[in-house]
Amino acid sequence: MRVVSVSSLKGGVGKTSVTTGLASAALAAGVPTLVVDLDPHADASTALGAHAGDVTDIGRLLKNARRARLAGNLTPSAWTTGPGQLDVAIGSAYTGIYDRPDLGRRDLRRLKNLLAPVTGYELVLIDCPPSLNGLTRMAWHASDDVILVAEPGLFSVAGTERTLRAIDMFRREFSPALNPAGIVANRVRVGSSEHVYRLEEMRSMFGRLLLEPVVPELANWQQIQGAAHAVHQWPGDSAKGVATVYDKLLAGIRQA
Repeated sequence: MRVVSVSSLKGGVGKTSVTTGLASAALAAGVPTLVVDLDPHADASTALGAHAGDVTDIGRLLKNARRARLAGNLTPSAWTTGPGQLDVAIGSAYTGIYDRPDLGRRDLRRLKNLLAPVTGYELVLIDCPPSLNGLTRMAWHASDDVILVAEPGLFSVAGTERTLRAIDMFRREFSPALNPAGIVANRVRVGSSEHVYRLEEMRSMFGRLLLEPVVPELANWQQIQGAAHAVHQWPGDSAKGVATVYDKLLAGIRQA
């Protein structure tokens, strides 16, 4: 089971969109996948059409990590098209109690302890909050790989560079095996000279860490998420083109 954190230092770059895009590709490819919604806003849970029902949300499971059973508190995504299995650990605002900078070593192990006995999945995607506080560090401690999400803009590129430094520091102190698996350039407007410039800057700064292909801007992405549909299920050539991009990104991540 491969555990991948999807992270960004800067909010609004489409981190949850990348998480759900990869989940959509995994479902279409028949890869049994679990999405852990660690963001207190719980947007990934909404986009995946997952509802708590009788299960306990991830925040309350983290509070009782030694006794709680994550496997018994998962719910299937409402997405139905595809041969794969896609389940969700429901997010909630309750996780916010751990999103602080002073999380101790014992707390950092909470998510890892919850995931340890879980079986039956090839891939676990953790949707992290847009910060480098406790929840993101908890996710990194539980992960094999980290995928960073950035838009081709000045502040996002600078934030990505800072996040890579933070990952390096975290590896030295807590998780030497943690792998920065790459950077997804998201919401790229190919007709924008600024985006073209920033993409070249990112290729120069990050080299092979910048994953290809880049994800183009999709005008109706909010509509897709609001309808709780996988991008692979959405009609139209634009959505099909983005779905193909996520297929290639997923294949590259699985082979890395």
